[in-house]
Amino acid sequence: MQVTGIQVRALVPPKDSLRDVLKETIRFSPKDGDIVCISSKVVSIEEGRTVPISEIPDKEILIQEESDWYLKAPKTSRYRRRFTITKGAMAGSAGIDESNANDHYVLYPKDPFKSAKDLRAWLMKEYDLKEVAVIITDSMSMPLRRGAIGFALSWDGIDPLRDYRGTPDIFGRLIRVELANLIDSLAAAAVLEMGEGSERMPVAIIRGAKNISMKNRSPRNNAQLIVAPDDDVFTPFFFHKSFKWKKGGSGKREK
Repeated sequence: MQVTGIQVRALVPPKDSLRDVLKETIRFSPKDGDIVCISSKVVSIEEGRTVPISEIPDKEILIQEESDWYLKAPKTSRYRRRFTITKGAMAGSAGIDESNANDHYVLYPKDPFKSAKDLRAWLMKEYDLKEVAVIITDSMSMPLRRGAIGFALSWDGIDPLRDYRGTPDIFGRLIRVELANLIDSLAAAAVLEMGEGSERMPVAIIRGAKNISMKNRSPRNNAQLIVAPDDDVFTPFFFHKSFKWKKGGSGKREK
C-alpha cells in the first residue's frame, strides 16, 4: 500500500475552493481504485463552515451548538475540558479547530457524508474515474494514549468494515465476532502522511490497499460502523448514570 501526501497552497478562511486548489495542483492525479483522503478542515473551509473568532464571545456556547452531546469534566479533574459527541465521533470541542485557521473557528462540515458523496462525484467527473473512494479525515485523542490519531469522519464509495465472522482462523477455528475497522485504519495512515502542523498536506492518495471493497454507491446510513452511545461496549465507562451528558445542537448555525 502506498500513501502519498499532496502539498497544496493554504486554503484561507472564511471560504476558499478546495476543488480549484486540487485542479491547479499537478501532483494530484487520482486513478481508478484510489482512495482519496481529505482533511475535514479544508472541506469545511470550502463549504464556508467557519466563524470569525472575534464574533464569538464565548466558545463554550459554540461548542454546545455544534455538539450532539456534551459533558463538562468534573471539578476534580486535572484537565478542565468539555467532552463532546459530534457527527458520530467522540470529538474534542465538537471538532471546532483554531489551528491554521486565520483567526477563525473551523467547524465540522454540516453533513460530512453528503460532503464525501459530493466530492467523490466531482472526482469521478473531473478526472474521468469509474471507481474511486473518498474519506474525510480528522484526528482525535484515545483513552489511555497520548497524542492524536487519525480517524474517518465520513466516507463514500468504500465498505468501511471487513467481516471475518464465520471464516476460519489459521487453526481452523471459526471466527465469531471479529469485524475489522478498515476505514479508520486507512484514515490513520493518511493522517500520518498528511501531518498535524504546517505541512500543508490536507489530501493524501492511498493506492494499492489490500482487502478493500469499493462500492459505486453511497452508504445508505452510517450505522454499519458508527455505534449509538447507549449501544456501545464502552458505555459503562463513558456513559455511567453519574455522568450528566447534556443534549447539544441549537440548530442556529446553518452554514
